[in-house]
Amino acid sequence: MDEREKKLEVLCRIAHSLNRGKVLWALGGSLLLYLKGKTDTFHDIDLMVGERDAEEAERRLSALGELLPQKSKAGYKTRRFLEYVIDGVEVDMMAGFVIVRDGVDYDCSLLPEQVAEYIQLKGETIPLQSLDDWRRYYELMGRTEKVKLIEG
Repeated sequence: MDEREKKLEVLCRIAHSLNRGKVLWALGGSLLLYLKGKTDTFHDIDLMVGERDAEEAERRLSALGELLPQKSKAGYKTRRFLEYVIDGVEVDMMAGFVIVRDGVDYDCSLLPEQVAEYIQLKGETIPLQSLDDWRRYYELMGRTEKVKLIEG
């Protein structure tokens, strides 16, 4: 199994657990871009979680892998940012995602209506945020290369 396939297997295990727990979540970041055909690479799994479901998501992710020590993230005021390693795969969980740009806080928290679509992957349902949302997030983060991927 190659590295990409391993990461997708981990995503499916996560999806199974979060869906069983009725957690509001959606996939974002580079794996979203990969699944939407905007790039052929991704490095980790970025999970956006509704704030009300953050504790349940944390409990379920902790059962699947190792919670890493918290690090501060300059440019963000995310209310709950957790990093895990699950079977060697980096997984970031964000609830209450806030991006700071030019001294202004932009609340990018996941809301139910921001789940743009659902895909099936290896028998698991994967909720996806929209590329439009992530274009905005990447623009706020100053990640112009990602904005260009989405626009291209």
